Amino acid sequence: MKEKISILGAGSWGITLAVLLFKKGFDITLWEFNKTQSQLLDQKRVLDFLPQVIIPKEILITSDLEIACKEAEVIVFAVPSQVMREVAKKVSNFKKSEKYIAVSASKGFDLESLKRMSEVLEEELNADSQAEIAVLSGPSHAEEVSKGIPTAIVVASKNMTTAKFLQKVFMTSLFRVYTSKDLIGVEIGGSLKNVVALACGISDGLGLGDNTKAALMTRGLVEIRRLGVKMGANPFTFSGLSGMGDLIVTCMSKHSRNRNLGEKIGQGKSLKTALQEIVMVAEGVPSTCSAYKLTKELDISLPITKEVYQVLFEDKNPKIAIKNLMERKPKSELEIEKNIESE
Repeated sequence: MKEKISILGAGSWGITLAVLLFKKGFDITLWEFNKTQSQLLDQKRVLDFLPQVIIPKEILITSDLEIACKEAEVIVFAVPSQVMREVAKKVSNFKKSEKYIAVSASKGFDLESLKRMSEVLEEELNADSQAEIAVLSGPSHAEEVSKGIPTAIVVASKNMTTAKFLQKVFMTSLFRVYTSKDLIGVEIGGSLKNVVALACGISDGLGLGDNTKAALMTRGLVEIRRLGVKMGANPFTFSGLSGMGDLIVTCMSKHSRNRNLGEKIGQGKSLKTALQEIVMVAEGVPSTCSAYKLTKELDISLPITKEVYQVLFEDKNPKIAIKNLMERKPKSELEIEKNIESE
């Protein structure tokens, strides 16, 4: 396979995917939006956050989006969710009437419309093109994938021909790819697990134990499923890699930006200070805001999400947030089977 693939976003995940695909023999272009950073990366061929990965000189690094997209048969969007729509709009200007595959490798929601990333791509790209839309998600820290540590993820698309094609494109002996038709479930799982990871990090920062984290993860998965089903997802998706799998790795790992951010907040630091200290993008922050808005719009109860929102944006004391979760009215755990929207 010699397809030309463009990776938009030269963060740790974008670079990891670029190198992985280059090693498979693809023609790779890596786009970094900041011209100065692009030139520096082109010279150094290494990202400070991912020092173990040397970007091969054969990979073109550019800040020119038109050059990056030109003739690309697959475009991977590895940009923060907050800028997905802006970048997609620009890409659409260069790919009018062309047939290609657009892959979202970002986790989150559009802050204004609360749309999922695949919906944003669908809206911005398909007016003047024949773009097939797909999503790549699952438990896949760049720090481990880049070291060749065995990893399994999911590629989802409404078109199974597209999903199977991308499965072949990305799959290696150390990077196993499963297919799915459930775009909604895969994306909701990938987005809300960051909210739960923030909660688990806050718990760690407070010095609470494994029991607390297990409770937050388990009940957090209930919230992910509850929102996903309400939005039309297959409930079984949340037992898979993009649901439970991604939740486990993000809540437990030392590599997790969102868990680390939550830990700093649990230790008493402000959101602003914590964000400055982790430096890298933590998608859980905007995702918490979007998920909280969705609870209002869809009239569903997500107690953990609500408490995380109030801690982040309303300066609620994390200890009080935990207390409020623990002192909610008694109920049967099986109520989630009888009524998925039950609090």
